[in-house]
Amino acid sequence: MTNDNDSKLQRSDLQGTWAMESQDALEGTTGAERDEARRLYGIEPAESIRDRKMSLFARDWWGAIAQPFGGAKYLEDARELGGQDVVYVGAPYDGGTTYRPGTRFGPEALRRVGTSPYNPGFGVDLNRSLVSADLGNIQVIPSNLEKSFDQIAKALSFIAEREVFPVVLGGDHAIGYPDVRGISPYIDGNIGIIHFDRHADLSEESLDERMHGSPFFHATNIPNAPPTNLVQIGVGGWSSVPDWFKTARDRNAAMITVDDIDKYGIERVLEHALEIAWKNADAVWLSFDIDSVDPAFAPGTGTPVSGGLTPREVLHMLRGIASEGLVGMEIVEVSPPYDVADITSLLGVTVIREVLGSLVVNGKLGSMPKDLPERPYQIPDLRRD
Repeated sequence: MTNDNDSKLQRSDLQGTWAMESQDALEGTTGAERDEARRLYGIEPAESIRDRKMSLFARDWWGAIAQPFGGAKYLEDARELGGQDVVYVGAPYDGGTTYRPGTRFGPEALRRVGTSPYNPGFGVDLNRSLVSADLGNIQVIPSNLEKSFDQIAKALSFIAEREVFPVVLGGDHAIGYPDVRGISPYIDGNIGIIHFDRHADLSEESLDERMHGSPFFHATNIPNAPPTNLVQIGVGGWSSVPDWFKTARDRNAAMITVDDIDKYGIERVLEHALEIAWKNADAVWLSFDIDSVDPAFAPGTGTPVSGGLTPREVLHMLRGIASEGLVGMEIVEVSPPYDVADITSLLGVTVIREVLGSLVVNGKLGSMPKDLPERPYQIPDLRRD
């Protein structure tokens, strides 16, 4: 490196000055065309977004995904969505977190941790039974929860309009409200919500905002998502807020604790949950918070609570819930910075696989291979009349 201490440093000598002057040449027509393509591929953002150069789905380098979920085809051009059975979409927002952040990395971890698409118990290979796509991540705004809500709601509306089953990869649980808000205009009747969580998330606000402790206060204000069709499974432990229970009582929502499951058994509790969620409803949305599972099995989450469900209990219940059909699902609160050996992410992927597998087996999504031999018993065992 030349160091000329004898001459006075000029502005034109600076690398930064060269970078300023060369910027137009580096961008040029190709750069403008690339930016326009990103906007077209990513779809126009929500109306509340002032910067109209942004898109609904992130298509810039910082929104790029390393790999699509589970072998699905990545749709760089979101306009190609339509005709698929299932679509994965990331909502990497953790601005609603009130304790340990990190769930913005949840979608990346869930995509990275692979499992086989084949399950011998179901007799299903999801890559053969389902036509799947990955839309990448919704472009959220880390510093603005409400604009992020608008983006997430519009993204879910975009998917619902095209009648593709959405699997939303969160993100903290604040996204539960805009997810339901987004699909609600496309459901003719009422929406039931089955919500797995150690927390009831029924506060109107937390720290003066709609946070991850408040999605179902606001989701059940949506006219066709009444609280009488909300069922919460796994609530309890030493991390609850008293006003959750007052709101649940006032709105006639249903809470099923881990103690209830111990006392009455999975089958009776599951039958009760399905009855409430589906009563006078035309569709059911599944909201799965990974912290519903005991932190021995799912340490990588923002607000862990001891005494939660076991993976085997969860998977059994999910099979029964999915056997009746779902309109979509979200998996939230996977926080890789707190995970150990990816076991929380692995459980999250297994939850998704289990739901999709049960939907396929029960004829609610995709297709099953023909001429399968008769099963010795049906999975799940619980079937409603």
